[in-house]
Amino acid sequence: MKNNRITQLFQVKYPIVQGGMIWASGWKLASAVSNAGGLGLLGAGSMYPDVLKEHILKCQKATDRPFGVNVPMLYPDIEELMEIIVSNGVKIVFTSAGNPKTWTQHLKDNGITVVHVVSSVKFALKAQDAGVDAIVAEGFEAGGHNGRDETTTMVLVPSVKEKVDIPLIAAGGIGSGQAMLAAMVLGADGVQVGSRFVATEEASSHINFKKEVVAAGEGATHLTLKELAPVRLLKNKFYQEVQEAYAQNASVEELKKVLGRARAKKGMFEGDLENGELEIGQVSGLIRDIKPAGELVVQFIEEYEAALQKTQSLT
Repeated sequence: MKNNRITQLFQVKYPIVQGGMIWASGWKLASAVSNAGGLGLLGAGSMYPDVLKEHILKCQKATDRPFGVNVPMLYPDIEELMEIIVSNGVKIVFTSAGNPKTWTQHLKDNGITVVHVVSSVKFALKAQDAGVDAIVAEGFEAGGHNGRDETTTMVLVPSVKEKVDIPLIAAGGIGSGQAMLAAMVLGADGVQVGSRFVATEEASSHINFKKEVVAAGEGATHLTLKELAPVRLLKNKFYQEVQEAYAQNASVEELKKVLGRARAKKGMFEGDLENGELEIGQVSGLIRDIKPAGELVVQFIEEYEAALQKTQSLT
């Protein structure tokens, strides 16, 4: 993988990016992935500015390898978050949920590599025009917030690859080395893995949530709340309340009331499996255990190489 565009861009051993997921991606997870040869990301979406600074400093002590920060641009503290990122020497930033033009040039002027997450060809082209260094094309299989069009990773990746020239990272439904190979055959230069890293020892999410992810089976998740921000949820008591609201033709304001405040924190970080918002991808149905993140990176590469050998023997 020495000539891989993603390993060269980030100066890492493997083209595996750990998703910067809210309530899961703290310094322990990010540093473990980076130390194993991937690119770890801190999830700034669930961090106040002072908390982000603490995680950056701890991550810098825990690894001497590259790591980055994922920043959803819809958060009110965005300017303070960006200042902390720049002033503390972070070299890689993944932006999402907003216009890439807003911060890309500022970050690049400060020597930062910028990647933007998109869910369509339209937004991929806008990100490229904004000057980002790479794009994450995230299919609707993914956990957390994703596209309203429900374009799958298998369709989205080659569609984006056809239109953009910059390095492309595939995301959504990638939970194994075999899936990694499939994404790269479709045109991706690397992969971003979110849900599978939730079920690791270092993820900061609650053990109740991790166990629920492992227990999830086929059909356990659903993409919903498109009127607010599309999110894929495990089906629990809160999810049923959302569905009941839809059955009663709830307005956007009524849906906001059902959602309430700090719902994701309640579920994923505090472990309330009934009343919390449990964001996870479809690939949760394939997750069987909780293991160290470094072991998971090694497993991905072993599976990738075995799958590659197998496909070569078919020709």
